[in-house]
Parts: sequence; structure tokens; C-alpha cells
Amino acid sequence: AAKFPKPVSACLRRIPRGPEAVGVLGDSGPVSSLQVLGLLVWALIADTPYHLYPAYGWVMFVAVFLWLVTIVFFILYLFQLHMKLYMVPWPLVLMIFNVGATVLYITAFITCSAAVELTSLKGTRPYNQRAAASVSMVPRGVLGS
Repeated sequence: AAKFPKPVSACLRRIPRGPEAVGVLGDSGPVSSLQVLGLLVWALIADTPYHLYPAYGWVMFVAVFLWLVTIVFFILYLFQLHMKLYMVPWPLVLMIFNVGATVLYITAFITCSAAVELTSLKGTRPYNQRAAASVSMVPRGVLGS
């Protein structure tokens, strides 16, 4: 006698929902690790006298704004609120957000990298922090927010 697969309804009952679905979300792991990098950029620049240089104001705006928006998206997906807003084309919204975030992070990376040499003495703490912030922005720009 041949064994047939379980009916679809039996398979659907095993799909995790709510907080236990975090591991199922395809982008939950990268979102968490990229959030840490975004927070690192924010902390490294904020610990230097960035307010004296307009270039770092742009870098801080990009880092803080995209970090907060990513947190909002993460919470939406964590609690599956995106399913309640079914009229919103979420794949398109996320694609537009990721493309926009990539462009903003690339401009912030170029701005921060170009300003490091001009605004700090090589080997000093602000120089090292700003250089580290530039380097930690690369994965955010390449992998998207």
C-alpha cells in the first residue's frame, strides 16, 4: 500500500505563529545582526564631537533614521501585524525601503570616509572611531537595511 502525504490542513497547523515564528522569517537573522551594526555606527559617531562637522550630521541622520525604521519593520513582522494590513504590498514596500536605505548608507559611507582624514588627526581616538564607523557601514550598504 502506498503512503500518501498528509493533507495540507495538517501541515498548516505546524506553521509557527507569533513570537515563535522569528526563526522562520527569512530576514530575522540578518535584521538582528544589521541592527547591531547600525547601532555601532550610531554609537561610534555619537561619541565624537560630530556636531562640529556637518558631514557627520548626515551620517548620524542616516544611521539613526534607518535604525528606527528597521526596528519598526522588525516589530511589524515579529508580531505579524503586516498580515492585518493586507492591502499594503509588503514585498514592494520592503524593496523600496531596502533600495532607499542602500542608497542612503552608500552616501553616508562616502561622506564619513571622506571626512575622517579632514576632521581628525591620524591615530587619535576620534579618528579611530570615525574610521571604524565607516567600515561598519559597508555591510549595511551592501546587504541593505
